[in-house]
Amino acid sequence: MAVKPLQSLQRALVVLEAVAEHQPIGVGALCRLLDEDKSAVQRVLVTLHEAGWIRPIGDGATRWELSTRPLVVVGQAQRRSGLVARARPVMASLREATGETVILAVPDAGRIVALEVVESRHLVRTAPHVGMVLPPETGAAGLAIFAHLDDASIATYVGATPDGTFAADLADARRRGWSLNPGVVHTGATSIGAGVLDAAGRPVAAVVVSAPSDRLPPDAYPATGVLVREAAAALGHAVTSLIA
Repeated sequence: MAVKPLQSLQRALVVLEAVAEHQPIGVGALCRLLDEDKSAVQRVLVTLHEAGWIRPIGDGATRWELSTRPLVVVGQAQRRSGLVARARPVMASLREATGETVILAVPDAGRIVALEVVESRHLVRTAPHVGMVLPPETGAAGLAIFAHLDDASIATYVGATPDGTFAADLADARRRGWSLNPGVVHTGATSIGAGVLDAAGRPVAAVVVSAPSDRLPPDAYPATGVLVREAAAALGHAVTSLIA
């Protein structure tokens, strides 16, 4: 007999993710966002608060934000993650070679998520946070991952067959071996990424260098792209040894 999922738990996780993405947010806004009954959402919020996952902000209105507990859980997971442990020295070396912020991103439940970040030593730098959701169709991480998938697999992930600019960007990433986001996602910030492949050639992550665009101009794209591609290949070998 198949075990049925707990709908109440599913609802709680959906609410928690919505709070994380839109914090600080009140119950009314959550209900409109999720199209859920107010009393049900309110019960979930109270439960999450009692469990220590969220907290009200002190601005006079009842709005919610994440507590530090999710950060603790993420930290524990990262310490146990073979991928992150193997990525850190590769990312640190890439940071030293480029002088810029390096991101490890992974596909997760229809999203591209920053799993680890090694920040640039520059005072002015791009600094995406761990857990940040990255644009799948325009970000360098998503393009780097999708460059190793066929159109049908990409359509399953993003809901449509690649066309237009998306298809052209994928073709360029496949030809060069690295993807490019020249200020499309964030004005003034440029990112270059490459896919991390497992032993079967499947993309499991992306390594991305992100920098202010004035420090990563077009004439620096090829050399940076080669460094990123080499770092992703090195991490791919480490992933293969982890699985083997």
